[in-house]
Amino acid sequence: MLTQEQVEFYHREGYLGLENVLPADDVEALRQATDEFVEKSRECTENDAVFDLETGHSPEEPKLRRLKSPAQQHETYDCMLRHRVILDIVEQLIGPNIFTNGNKLNMKSPEFGSPVEWHQDWAFYPHTNDDVLAVGVAMDDMLAANGCLQVIPKSHKGPILDHHHEGNFAGMVTEEDFDDSDAAPIELHAGGISIHHVRALHGSLPNISNIPRRLLLLQYCAGDAWPLNLRMDWEARLDQFLRGEPTNEPRMEKVPVRLPIPPALRGGSIYETQSIIGKSNFSKAVAAT
Repeated sequence: MLTQEQVEFYHREGYLGLENVLPADDVEALRQATDEFVEKSRECTENDAVFDLETGHSPEEPKLRRLKSPAQQHETYDCMLRHRVILDIVEQLIGPNIFTNGNKLNMKSPEFGSPVEWHQDWAFYPHTNDDVLAVGVAMDDMLAANGCLQVIPKSHKGPILDHHHEGNFAGMVTEEDFDDSDAAPIELHAGGISIHHVRALHGSLPNISNIPRRLLLLQYCAGDAWPLNLRMDWEARLDQFLRGEPTNEPRMEKVPVRLPIPPALRGGSIYETQSIIGKSNFSKAVAAT
């Protein structure tokens, strides 16, 4: 469970890094399941509904950078999404009624893992209130050298920055005067978790080390946070509930919103969406650290 100091830090800074949340057996189960999918990806020649591939992927040298909706692909990931300890921690931050609005597994293989440019998750899926967060489960030691998650403290209390390029959603911050000088790396040992607020600016650099960085990202929302894109039926909503009681009465808060429309020219994953820009939005100073 979180201490009061940790709860206050999350609400003030917009993120947390917690060590020793999962036992070694849980971490090993995640690694084994992930190895199975890397092997399966050898048969894949292009991105599809499950696999998102790095440039240079081949049967001889598989380079899988994202497993899409892993909780729907393997029981081990689904169990992690519903993990009692993780849900207990999330409950302390957003309340007792919790549903999930997605999950993914981002992988940075040694010496070629792709970056994820600076962005706010809120730009992709705004809700009626912002009691929404993502938990990152570290399957490997997550360090600066292998592309750990980075967050800009207190950015969850600021505006929603422009994520559009030439009129279309681009999935990354595109403002010319964007400043990432306050970026804070979240370094963790395997079995630790990161937590970041849905409005917090975050990203990650390439893996320049010889060790992998596999991060399972689990998205959680308060039960009364409803997506502004309401193309959802009630049964689907119930299927996504993990704890507590569902409600059909959204809590409306005065939070800044910038919708991800007109839609991205290239979809499929954040990597594909961001690739339309053709350049990084990490400053040279941060990229050099």
